[in-house]
Formats: sequence, C-alpha cells, structure tokens
Amino acid sequence: MAETRSPPAAKKVEHVMQMFGDVRVDNYYWLRDDSRCNPDMLSYLREENDYTGSVMSGTKEFENKLFAEIRGRIKEDDISAPLRKGPYYYYKKNLQGKEYVQHCRRLIADNKAEPSVYDTMPTGPDAPPEHIILDENIKAQEFDYYSIGAFKASPDHKLVAYAEDTKGDEIYTVNVIDSESLKPLGQPLKGLTCYLEWAGNDALVYITMDEILRPDKVWLHKLGTEQSSDVCLYHEKDDMFSLDLHASESHKYIFVASESKTTRFVFSLDVSKPQDGLKVLTPRVDGIDSSVSHRGNHFFIQRRSTEFYNSELVACSVDDTSKTTVLIPHRESVKIQEIKLFRDHLAVFEREQGLQKITVHRLPAEGQPLNNLQAGRSVSFVDPVYSIDSTESEFASSVLRFRYSSMKTPPSVYDYDMDSGTSVIKKIDTVLGGFDASNYVTERKWVTAADGTQVPMSIVYNKNLAKLDGSDPCLLYGYGSYEISVDPYFKASRLSLLDRGFIYVIAHIRGGGEMGRQWYENGKLLKKKNTFTDFIACAESLIELKYCSKEKLCVEGRSAGGLLMGAVLNMRPDLFKVVIAGVPFVDVLTTMLDPTIPLTTSEWEEWGDPRKEEFYFYMKSYSPVDNVTAQNYPNVLVTAGLNDPRVMYSEPAKFVAKLREMKTDNNLLLFKCELGAGHFSKSGRFEKLQEDAFTFAFMMKVLDMIPASV
Repeated sequence: MAETRSPPAAKKVEHVMQMFGDVRVDNYYWLRDDSRCNPDMLSYLREENDYTGSVMSGTKEFENKLFAEIRGRIKEDDISAPLRKGPYYYYKKNLQGKEYVQHCRRLIADNKAEPSVYDTMPTGPDAPPEHIILDENIKAQEFDYYSIGAFKASPDHKLVAYAEDTKGDEIYTVNVIDSESLKPLGQPLKGLTCYLEWAGNDALVYITMDEILRPDKVWLHKLGTEQSSDVCLYHEKDDMFSLDLHASESHKYIFVASESKTTRFVFSLDVSKPQDGLKVLTPRVDGIDSSVSHRGNHFFIQRRSTEFYNSELVACSVDDTSKTTVLIPHRESVKIQEIKLFRDHLAVFEREQGLQKITVHRLPAEGQPLNNLQAGRSVSFVDPVYSIDSTESEFASSVLRFRYSSMKTPPSVYDYDMDSGTSVIKKIDTVLGGFDASNYVTERKWVTAADGTQVPMSIVYNKNLAKLDGSDPCLLYGYGSYEISVDPYFKASRLSLLDRGFIYVIAHIRGGGEMGRQWYENGKLLKKKNTFTDFIACAESLIELKYCSKEKLCVEGRSAGGLLMGAVLNMRPDLFKVVIAGVPFVDVLTTMLDPTIPLTTSEWEEWGDPRKEEFYFYMKSYSPVDNVTAQNYPNVLVTAGLNDPRVMYSEPAKFVAKLREMKTDNNLLLFKCELGAGHFSKSGRFEKLQEDAFTFAFMMKVLDMIPASV
C-alpha cells in the first residue's frame, strides 16, 4: 500500500512535562494554538490535507460514485411528521437540491377537536396555506457553516425565537421574530448556548458559558429590553457543574438544572411569575441526580443515587417538595431512562437487558391524590434489536409520539394512543434506490469479555451477499463513554457497505449506558480499560464466529469513541486492517491536566483527575498519544475540525505526527482536518454524506474492493 509521495513530517519542538517524578516529552505540543492562527500549525494541517488528497486522488472517481449513490437514496423534497401544537401543525421541510431545512406551520382548520392518532395535516388547495417561518437555506448563504440549535414558538404562537451557530463552535446568537410578518423584534442576543425557553409570551430564559465553554449562568430576558439589562437568575460557580434548562410538558414551569457527571439538582421557575426567580426544587446532595417534570399540583422526580443506581420515580406536591411518594421503585434489572408526562398519562422510557421499552400508565385526574401508579401497558415493537427515541408530544392529549428504527428499518415516527394501545405510523423515511428491508438480517450476539462479563453486539448484513465464512469485510463500531447508549439505529449511507457484502456491527461496550447505570460505572475512571478490552473481545469474537478475519476487519469510533480507537490501536495493532478515528480524544493526560481547556474540569468525574497520582499513572497507561510506540500499525484515517470546542484539533494532529514518527510499517496513515467546521463536521445534509463517501472509499481502497472501472 506504500504511496510514492512522502507524508508530511511535523517539526519537533521539545516540550517537557513533569509530575510525580514522571517525565513526559511532547515534541508536538506546539501544534496547540487556541487562537487557531499560528502559520506553522495551519501550514502543517494544510500539508496533511494535501497529502490525504493526493493519496486518495486515484479513488476520487469511486468516492464521487459512492456519494452519488448515498445521496441518491435521499428523498430530497420531504417533510417531517407534522406536530400538532395549539392551533397549528409545525413541521420541517427539505427541498430538492437544498442543504438545509425550512421551518413551517399550517393552521389547523378544526382546532377544537381532541388530538387523535389518526390526525393528518391537509395539504390540498382547500387546506390552510403553508407558512414558512424560517428558511435556513437563505440564512446559510452568508456562512460556510450554519446550524440551528433551538427553534421555539412563544406560548401564544405569535413569536419565534431561534438560536444559530455560524462557525461550528456551538456559541449561538438568538433572534426573535414575528412569526407572521417575520420581522425581527429587538436586537439579537449574542454569546449564548442553545438552551432557550419562553417564560410567558414576553420573556426568554437562556444560558451563557464561561471562558472554558462551561454553561454557568442562567438569564431572564424581557423582550424589548437590552441584553445588558438581563437579570442573572443563577450563577454556578463550581467548575465541575454545568447548567441546562427545559420547559415542563405542562408549560407552567421552567426547570434549571446544575449537573456534574454524578450529581444533578434542580430549580424551578414559575412561568406565570418569572420575577419571583428560581426556587430550589431538589437540593444539592453529592451523588444524587434528579430530573423533574410537572403535572397539575405535582412534581414528578426521577432520582438516581449510588444505592438506587437505575433510578426511582417519586412525586411530591408543588406546595411541599420535601414529602415524596414512590411511584416506581428502583429495580436492579430495569433502568428508567426518562419520563414523558401528559394530562392523563405517564409514559416511561426504560431499558432492560440492553433493550429499550416504553410503559404507559394512566394517572388519576389532576387534583386527585397520587399515592401509587396503576399497572402499565407496554408498547410492542417488531424487530429483535431496535432503537426508540422520545420526541415532543402534545401535553393535553392521549397521543404519545416516538421515533423508531432498527438496523434494517428506516427512521419512523409513530403516534401511540395511550387509551386504546393503538400505534399509527405517521411517517417512515423514504429510502430510494431500490431499498428492500427484507434483504437484511439483524442479530444480537453476546460476547464474553476478559473478566467474564457478557457484552452485547448488534449485527446487520445483506443476507444475499454475506457468506458468513470468515471472508466477508466487516465494520465494527464502538463508543463506550458518558453512559451514552449507541442503540441499533438505521443509517441509509451504511447500505453502500452492506450492499457490497460488508457486515456492520455495533459493540455495546462498558462505559456506555445500554445495560443500565452499572454498565457505565464499570467503564469509567479506574475501570476505563474495560471499554477497550470489551471492544477487543468483540473483535476477536467476530473473527471466531466467522463474521470476518483480521485482514477484513475495519473499526470506527468518533470523539470518545476515537479515544477507544487510539487505545485499541496501541494495544492490538495486529487485530485490525483499518482504523477510522473521527475527532478523537487522544491526548487524555495532557488535556485533563489543563483546566483552561474547554470541558476539562467537568470531565474529571468521567476519566479521573490526573493531579492525583493514582489517576495520573492509570490514565497515562492508556492515553493514546502517550502510548504510541515503534511497532507496525494498521491503515489509519484520522479526522478533526479546526473549530471543534469539544476535542481540540491539536489532539488528533499530535497523534498523527507522533504515529508518523514512530510507526514501522508502510500502511496508510491519513489525516483530514476540516478548517471550517467543529465537532460535528460540516453543517449541510449533503456535505455530511461526502464524509461517509470518503471514509468508505478509504476502507475499500485498503481492502482492495474498488473495481478497476468505476
């Protein structure tokens, strides 16, 4: 695989770091430039990009074909499932050839009728006309990057507030417009997060960040006044904690929460009396994590502690939050993920044995005592492994809306009648290009990890192409951090792999949340290496079960999953043919020792605080940059974003520079740094697909799967 052009070599500038008698030398520390202007650094990134372009130039035609194929599956002119809110249906609309969406609404002709799962939005010539409130395509013309982080109609639907990010740094500007005339109201609010809620029709509550991008202050803004006169409702001074906010489903309260990785406490703001400020709703107690919802004269509190690690659900009176009644006790095998409250119902999203479920309970009339819950009814699903997400529903209805997909079922929106138990599909994403779900098989397999733990994997393949004799190419994906669950979801671009005989696998490794809270606890801090050894066990198991061989095994992870890639790359370079590390967090020790880097302080509860000796040496033992050695490595593709606020571009850049210096093989090592994007790559829907096409082309180039004539 050796290429004629020689790869770039970054200059070396010795930077010595000492701690606990341990000396580390980082010759590439100079690549970090917080202003992102250093000409030597930018020149090196451009050299790497040019080298990548040169190496991949021979497969550009194939990459373009893949892109056209992936794009060709998208129904370009499409609308989301309209959501009934008050007197309107709200929805998003995609147009042929356009990168971004339009935010639209239509009046509901008969607004007095109770919402039903059978409601459909009329669109004919006699229907109320479509009204476009915001066209992102027009706004995005002025910028290389454009992303809407929040779009919120006021309670009376006369105004809309939306948050836009035009750099990819996740710092937002909020604009308020008249939803009919589209005229702006007042000056934009600048330097915000995307946490934004209406407090009545004439005020907004929002959150801003400190210099390390930690959401630390919550503000009340009265429309028609200057941002400089906004009232700070709360300032979280502890740099282990970050703020967030959300409105109750009842729209009577806004809940402001301050959370670290282990503790979360909540304030309430009565929307009818915002001038009264925040009231403590759940006290700050170390190790207790609470989330709150509201209905009638009760707050519903989902509460997690060391003892009740999978959460319990309790209720208390709005007037006396100190006395609570247990509605759902803690269960060792079932984790409460979240709840959705309605006027007459409670929907509980749960996890058991790694699979999600929804249980619906009928509630006594508002104002009645709430001493216990009636037995619930479970929503049923068709696939053996699947993914469900809650979505916004109308509080004063009996309709629960949720999203469903599996590795072979495109994303679908369902409305579920909580009284009758009827599910009605409102939309299934159209997949063009001859897609037929019956061609694919999804499976779940359990792998025994190094310490005997059973780890689940979700698998999908095209039954007409996969030979299952060890000769198939395979892509294994992993994440395994922050208690995030990577559920078996659908991705249309993945079909370009499956339809070329690839087997695609998700490893549900420890550090994630798939199997409950303990699954996460056993893959963080001083148990972090379980995440890596679980992944290696999954890879070995795929080879043993004849899904693939080492020569055909590709692995991929992004962000904290990129840390996973860096770690397993150093630990078992012999096990993989291709490693894709997207925006990887690879300089763990140096980053975690520097509290001025965004996110560092709050991350100490995830990885450990290396200012303590035990953590220092444990983290050093797996930190990818610190463990690059002179050995043969597989073929590696690393990506980064210059404006990324979550993983500094310099981490992947250093990792690549050090690998170039140390590795003893002739395999490909490519680095691709987007100079105009952040953590989530480019912002347009088609631009994002270009990245998939590039990654797939890289894998297939290495596996020698690219046909001679494209």
